[in-house]
Amino acid sequence: MKGFTGFTKRQDVVLVIRDSDLVAAALRDALDAAPEEERAGLERAAAVVGETAGASEGRLRADWVRTRLADVGFTGEVASISALKALRQAEPQLSLLAAVQLQKEAVTHPV
Repeated sequence: MKGFTGFTKRQDVVLVIRDSDLVAAALRDALDAAPEEERAGLERAAAVVGETAGASEGRLRADWVRTRLADVGFTGEVASISALKALRQAEPQLSLLAAVQLQKEAVTHPV
């Protein structure tokens, strides 16, 4: 998930973009035409995409927060003020309100 727009004092929106349907379709097409030695890997990839496609938007945002925190080396408690600060450092365009909302989602959807 990447690409935030519209972060102002009046509008805080985090958009989740799902393209897993396209990826799943491409994997099914590749699986249909795959030689036997490639089938196991493609079947596993299709299963992983299927699991991800079923995730809620809240879960996807929570996972994104954890990924961004890990990218900046944050290893503390997700519910902490330090995590909020690290998230805003990782994504400077986030407003405080948006960062707090994302942090709450990460707390609500533990790993």
